[in-house]
Formats: sequence, structure tokens, C-alpha cells
Amino acid sequence: MHKKVQLYEGKAKKVFATENEEYCIVSYKDDATAFNGQKKGQIQGKGSINNRVTNHFMQLLEKNGIPTHFVQELNATETVVKKVNIIPLEVIVRNIAAGSLASRLGLEEGVKMSTPVLEYCYKNDALGDPMVNEYHIYAMQFATREELAYIAEYAFKINKILIEYLEKCNLELVDFKLEFGKDCKGQILLADEISPDTCRFWDAKTKEKLDKDRFRRNLGDVSEAYEEVLKRVFGQ
Repeated sequence: MHKKVQLYEGKAKKVFATENEEYCIVSYKDDATAFNGQKKGQIQGKGSINNRVTNHFMQLLEKNGIPTHFVQELNATETVVKKVNIIPLEVIVRNIAAGSLASRLGLEEGVKMSTPVLEYCYKNDALGDPMVNEYHIYAMQFATREELAYIAEYAFKINKILIEYLEKCNLELVDFKLEFGKDCKGQILLADEISPDTCRFWDAKTKEKLDKDRFRRNLGDVSEAYEEVLKRVFGQ
């Protein structure tokens, strides 16, 4: 099952085929990018941290009724996952104003939203991942009404599960990006990753940023921030 033929290489991961057509291997890289690839660098240990944190969360979510692509962690940077056709949407859940939401709506970063905000962006680097609404999604046939209803339901449920878990880690879940795909049977599964690359994690008390914003904004101590998230998530 572990014979590797590369199928795809993205900004943060490589994907390899296996002898089983229903599975593939995801290999996490230390490469870091921001602003749709305009800023590039390396974060030492990022691949291993993102792999382990993602797998931890995927298993937590599976136990709470969220179907995911996770199958088996092979080593520090590689994981076997179910092969899916990715739905070309970034599904973003926001609990606290930060990043583009803060600048777009003129909100001070750190303002808590009265209810979680759900946003969709079309996954297309050449277009800068533009925001879309339900009507764009139906018109472009990215997902059906039924599929999008599942995705929205899963997104809010994932948000609730992660918030409750991270509170015990003294971490605040500011916002995060999800991706979903359909397996060979057409079932919608949570795919991609849940990590400091795709989530904004703040220290619950000091509001220190412990995520990719340290790289985006040249705040320094990027590897240390990722390592701190790993320690807290695993209760170390």
C-alpha cells in the first residue's frame, strides 16, 4: 500500500499514490507561503507539527461524528488518507475579527463576533481565491444545495468541537479554513488539514499569535509558536 508515485505537489504538501486506488499518502513539507504564494520561506519542523496536529484533530472529529479522510499516520510527516475529489471551496469559520474580515468590515482585530461567521472562497490561486456566496456555488456547480447544507452543518459542528477542546489547551480559536472532498462513493469527507497553517490560534490570556500570522506578518519565533501549539494540543 505504501509504494509511492507522486500525484501532486502543492504549497504545503505532496500527495502520492498507493497500491490501493482508494487511498493516497499525504506528505507535509516545511515550506511556507503566504499571500497566494507571493511570500515564500521555510518553517523548521512545520511539516511534522502540521501532520501530527491535523491527525489528532481528525481523529477527535471522527469520534464526534464528522467523517474525515484520515486513515493512518505513517511517520512524523506522512499520513495515509482516503482519496477524494476536492470540492473547490475554502470553507472559513470566523469567531473573532482578524485578518481579511477585520480589514474588510473595518473591525478592530480581536472583536468577538456575536455568532460564528461562515464564508466561502473559490479555490483558485490565479484569481486570488475570491469570496463567493451560495448562489455562485450553485451556478458554478461547485456543490449542490444538499452538499452545501452538509458542509455548513459540519463546519459549525467542527467549530464547536474545536473551541471546546482548545479551551482546555488555553488556546482561542479565532478562525480557520476547511476543505471538503467526495470519496469514491460520493460521501462528503473533511479533507486537507487543521493546523497552525490553516487556523488562527491565540493564547487565551495574552492573545499572542501562535499560528501562520507570525510568518505572514514577520513577527518572528514562527517555529517556536508552532511547537507551542503542538505541546498544548497534546497536553505536554
